[in-house]
Amino acid sequence: MEKQNSRYRWVVFAAVLFAYFLIVSQRTAPGLITDQLMVDFKVTASTIGLLTSVQFLAYASLQVPIGLLSDRYGPNLFLIVGALLNGIGTVMYSLAPNEYFLLVARLLVGIGDATIWVNLVLILSQWFKVKEFISLLGFAGMSGSLGFLMATFPFSAWIDLTGWRVAFLTIGILLCLCGFILYYVLVKKPNQLFKQEKKKKTTLEKSESTIVLLRRLVTDRQAWATFLCHFGLVGTYVGFIGSWAVPYGIHMYDMTRSEASQLIMIGLVGAIIGAPVSTWLSNRLGTIKFPYATVHLMIFLSWVTVFLFAGKPPFYLLIILFLLIGFGNGASALTFATVRQYFPMKVVGVVSGFANTGGFLSAVLLPSIFGKILDHFPGSSGYHYGFIIPVIFSLLGLIGGVLIKEKQEGVATAIHVD
Repeated sequence: MEKQNSRYRWVVFAAVLFAYFLIVSQRTAPGLITDQLMVDFKVTASTIGLLTSVQFLAYASLQVPIGLLSDRYGPNLFLIVGALLNGIGTVMYSLAPNEYFLLVARLLVGIGDATIWVNLVLILSQWFKVKEFISLLGFAGMSGSLGFLMATFPFSAWIDLTGWRVAFLTIGILLCLCGFILYYVLVKKPNQLFKQEKKKKTTLEKSESTIVLLRRLVTDRQAWATFLCHFGLVGTYVGFIGSWAVPYGIHMYDMTRSEASQLIMIGLVGAIIGAPVSTWLSNRLGTIKFPYATVHLMIFLSWVTVFLFAGKPPFYLLIILFLLIGFGNGASALTFATVRQYFPMKVVGVVSGFANTGGFLSAVLLPSIFGKILDHFPGSSGYHYGFIIPVIFSLLGLIGGVLIKEKQEGVATAIHVD
């Protein structure tokens, strides 16, 4: 395929990753102004929780439908629309006069966000050969982690300097501009450069009916393996570090809120390292399964270690464990390398959506179950017993890693799948 040998593919790569970086930064940025929103809009904590829930519920519920639509109609349109919806939602958020506008704004952001990762995977699949694709997924994962990093101290400092409305308005405008840039980079320019391929795209064979495809998906061992892999790595990281890491540091180690927030930073550093290192290692070894199963074992043992220390390992060990758990989240990019290697291109989108749903489902379940355990067991014993949950979830991830099937030819020969 000419696209996969052109220099232009690197322009596509840069544009898509920049959009992903900005979009990811807005997933958690509203958490920085929770207290301020409660004062400005005179709303309760439950209303703030509803704003977050609406955003992530939209994200979770649309993963498989977006995958189906992207496989059928192509990923470019959905990535462009997703960036625009994110931008419009973020602008609305910055200008909201009341909590109802905030709710609609976060719903738009959630819908837009739901389109991004699945279509990023599909676009990179189209523009890059499999061996390149695996390495570049690592950099894509790293750009997402950098987006999360931007939504911590840098964005907080920006809000302190200009106020939260100006900061969110600026990012919203940038995201809208990204939508137009993506249209030029993904649609207009390629139509000029690759006219001979435009017709090829319209000759794709008719897809099977949605019901038949979904039935095959939910009975496919490899699809469930990727679902479990993402469930075990992403959910335990996002679910705990994103929700309970700061209270954990405060209550178990007598840290200040600022000191406890550094635990999140440590996890992010691990994630930034984990994405490119794990994909590079997979390419180097010529296999996805072995390094990925090893990562899952490492994460399972990390959570077991925290549990065996009654939720309070020595602080130096805690730092190491948070780095490792973050590394595992970064390595979750190998889930989509597995999808790209094993499944035909016409279903990569829906299988990627299915796998991504696993990670999000885990991230939703873990904080709520962990919170119920904390309510039931007061004090440090609550955290001790609470860590049974990430132990179980990461064990499911390890099972997924073991269940992965690889083509006997290895990664290099998987180039011929297309």
